[in-house]
Amino acid sequence: MTTEHDGAEHAALGAAKRIVVKVGSSSLTKPGSHGATGLDVERIAFLADVVAETVAGGREVVLVSSGAIAAGLEPLALRRRPRDLATQQAAASVGQLLLAEAYASAFARHGLRVGQVLLTADDLQRRTHHRNAQRNLDRLLGLGVIPIVNENDAVATDEIRFGDNDRLAALTAHLVSAQGLVLLSDVDGVYDANPAKGPANLIPVIRDVRDLSQIDTSGAASAGVGTGGMATKLNSARIASGAGTSVIITSTALARQAIAGHRVGTFVPAMGKRPPLKLFWLRWASEPRGQIMLDAGAVRAVAVRRSSLLPAGIIDVRGNFDAGDAVELIAADGAPIARGLVQYPSRAVGAMMGKQTQELDVDNRREVMHRDDIAVL
Repeated sequence: MTTEHDGAEHAALGAAKRIVVKVGSSSLTKPGSHGATGLDVERIAFLADVVAETVAGGREVVLVSSGAIAAGLEPLALRRRPRDLATQQAAASVGQLLLAEAYASAFARHGLRVGQVLLTADDLQRRTHHRNAQRNLDRLLGLGVIPIVNENDAVATDEIRFGDNDRLAALTAHLVSAQGLVLLSDVDGVYDANPAKGPANLIPVIRDVRDLSQIDTSGAASAGVGTGGMATKLNSARIASGAGTSVIITSTALARQAIAGHRVGTFVPAMGKRPPLKLFWLRWASEPRGQIMLDAGAVRAVAVRRSSLLPAGIIDVRGNFDAGDAVELIAADGAPIARGLVQYPSRAVGAMMGKQTQELDVDNRREVMHRDDIAVL
């Protein structure tokens, strides 16, 4: 899992033209009045200083920031993060304004402007919304604005949440074609065991994506106002590194060193090529509207030969979907194989499954899914 390294990969991230920096709620807040949590303007100012230095060096930064709900706790006299959705949304409504104001003031000291980009998972699950978000972020960067991305907790429901901003950061990194992703929290890196439970060693580099799911993260989440933890950061690193983006996981206190490419925290190098935006969206951001079950031959054709999906290899259709929807392809044992954009509605696919192309009407002889629209899992 750990390997020796000379720091060259860190340096490459430190020279990356465009990076995404994600900071968690625990790094932006402190105990406030009445036992509630409030914004820590000194920490926000520190982060703004680091980002401003980076931008002054000719680099571009997208900031993914948690903290809206946490910022709303003190004004609403809430002692802890609420569990019910309505109160979470109310806290986010109040806190998002305070958080944006704090960032705007902190960056204004450096003559920099910020732009707030609030997203829900639905915004990235719909391809048209996905492209709109991409254009918005690119334009903000082109205008010299620091985009500050956050989940829109004021309207997000349990069904359309990202789950954590670490995943949002990985999706954003690909959305803006960032070469580097820096995940900041109150932990200085990934350890080979839970430091709270006994002796543990910092892992300086993780080179095998399979290792990202084998690290003990039990009890490693930050307590209090945050929703993430080390498990979500490792999942974010898996998404980003597998799509060609290098990742550093470290503490907010070491943000300046991490962004500069120094050997701090845990480094996860890019482990794959950057896929086309459509295929990345299909794999990581789309919400399948149904499932198509394949026989063994079709599984090999799609997953190994990367061929288009034809009706002959389909043995079952599940769910109600329309042409153009994202649909999951599964093997006969239920194992997910791929996701793709289907060219027919579910009723039509059900009617043609198992048939050879020559048995179909002329109007129904297109592939069920074209190979260019299939992301193999």
